[in-house]
Amino acid sequence: MHRFGVSGSTILTNPDQFDELFWEGIDLIEIGEFPDESAFHSFLELSRTKQTPFGVHSPLLRNGSKYDLLEKVSLDPLDARMQLEKEAALLSGLGAEYILVHFPYFARESTESVNELIESGLQELSRIQHTYEIPIICEPKLGIGRSAKGIQYLDAFPVEIWEKYSLKLCIDLGDYFMAAGDEILEYLEKWKEHISVVHLHNVAFEDDKYIWIPVHPSHENNGVQYKIAHVIGFLAKCKGVQFIFEHTPHSKPSKPFVQEGVAWVRSLVMSK
Repeated sequence: MHRFGVSGSTILTNPDQFDELFWEGIDLIEIGEFPDESAFHSFLELSRTKQTPFGVHSPLLRNGSKYDLLEKVSLDPLDARMQLEKEAALLSGLGAEYILVHFPYFARESTESVNELIESGLQELSRIQHTYEIPIICEPKLGIGRSAKGIQYLDAFPVEIWEKYSLKLCIDLGDYFMAAGDEILEYLEKWKEHISVVHLHNVAFEDDKYIWIPVHPSHENNGVQYKIAHVIGFLAKCKGVQFIFEHTPHSKPSKPFVQEGVAWVRSLVMSK
C-alpha cells in the first residue's frame, strides 16, 4: 500500500510552522535537522496529538553529520556512525517509523575500492538497524559540484550483496535526474525491489545553483523542468512506496500550486 508524506524541508524545519506540515489526508511526516532538542520535542508532542506517524531524516539536530558515513566531509566516519547509533537508540523508543541517511555519499571520485567501502557501510547500518529494531533507509546523493559518483557507484554495486543487509532505498528525484538524465529508469529498474521512499520535487536552476520546487503537471511540457510523470508511474509499480513531498520554500510556491501537484501525483500513483 502506497502512502503520501510531507517533508520538513517544506518549512525548513521551522518550529513556528510545524502546524503547516500536517496536510489534510497526509499519511506521515519525514523531518530532521531540528534547531535544538526543544524543537524536536515540540514536534513529537504535535505528531502524537494529531496521531500522524513520522520518520526522521538524519541528522536529528541541525549541527549533526549529514554526509560522513563513508568518508570524511565534516566529521570522521566513526563519529558519524556513532551519531547515527545514538539517534537510532533514541528514536526507536519514541516511535519513529524509520531513519533516513545519505548513503552512499561520495563527495567526488574515490581512489578507494568503492564496493568494499560501501559494503563496510552496509554492515554497520544493518547492525544498527537490527540492534535498535528501526528501519534505516539509504538515500544516494550527489556529491560536491553535482558529482554523480555516489549514484553511479551504487548503480554498479551488486544487488545480491545489497540484499544481504536488508536495507531499503530512498530515491531523490532531483538528484537522480541530475545524475542520470534520460537514463533514470535504467538506474531505477535495477533497484525496484528495494525502493521504499521517494523524495518528490522538481528542480529550478539559477546560474550555478539549484533549488527544489514542488512537482506540478505544468512542468511536463514547459521545456525547462524535468518530465517526471513516467518516473512516478514506474515507482508506483513498486511495493509499498512512501511518496514524500520534499520541495523547499525558496520559490515561494502558493498553496494551490502545491496542492495541484499533490492531487496530480496521487492520481498518477493510484492509476497504476
